[in-house]
Amino acid sequence: MAETQNKYIPLPKSGVKVFYREQKAAPDAPVILLLHGFPSSSHQYRNLIPLLAAKYRVIAPDLPGFGFTETPSDFKFTFANLATTIGEFVNQLSLTRFAIYIFDYGAPVGLRLALQRPEAITAIVSQNGNAYVEGFGDIWGPIKELWASNNALKNRTEVAKAMLTLDATKFQYEDGAPDLSRIAPESYFLDQALLERPGNKDIQLDLFYDYQYNVPLYDDFHAYFRKSQVPLLAIWGKNDKFFIPPGAEAFTRDLPAAEVQLINAGHFAVESDTLYIAQEILRFFNKINL
Repeated sequence: MAETQNKYIPLPKSGVKVFYREQKAAPDAPVILLLHGFPSSSHQYRNLIPLLAAKYRVIAPDLPGFGFTETPSDFKFTFANLATTIGEFVNQLSLTRFAIYIFDYGAPVGLRLALQRPEAITAIVSQNGNAYVEGFGDIWGPIKELWASNNALKNRTEVAKAMLTLDATKFQYEDGAPDLSRIAPESYFLDQALLERPGNKDIQLDLFYDYQYNVPLYDDFHAYFRKSQVPLLAIWGKNDKFFIPPGAEAFTRDLPAAEVQLINAGHFAVESDTLYIAQEILRFFNKINL
């Protein structure tokens, strides 16, 4: 089996140059698209990719504004544009059928993609990837204040102090993880180093503000679930303060056959429980004959 490859691909329409990681069992293996969250990148999947690639073709792009993906100077950082970029990326790689792993920001990106091309989505793994209002934890308070203030400078400053520091980034990895020895420190230090690039904090604040426009799409996401009955595994760090367990449990309202597992982990469960999550994904995909 080939090792993980680190690649760039230019997207002619948007002008974005997407960095992505890819590893595959065979050229014609079923595809899994891993979509990361804030404040990370495809780096968060560095340990998961080889485990899944024993059977599948695994592709993990960096979203615009994150990791090593490059964007033109006039790129507008909204979730609609993130989803459009990933759609163009999928087209550029000629991917017509694929499962999606959605986490944090990857959830609205991946589910917007599913609305645009429902026939392409073979399965969904949601690891703390929210699609229900009851999934929001109280820790979202400062960001919701930003929404209510219509992006006021005062609130942007407060959110930056609360969410864009090394302490905040480290907290997202460590809080709720029962064994901190399983959290690699380079994970949050790399994330923070990339957040500190000139102009990047404004990008993140723009995305915090724009996140509110994902919520009105929840009804559309639920309608997609009900119509498609897409196979779904929700494997959720139950100690996550950002996206709390009721968000995982809610999937079964629209997808009665969905599997829901609440595991003893925090927000970045894929960092602390990589092997278990990989085993459960492989079991689930084998069950549905992906």
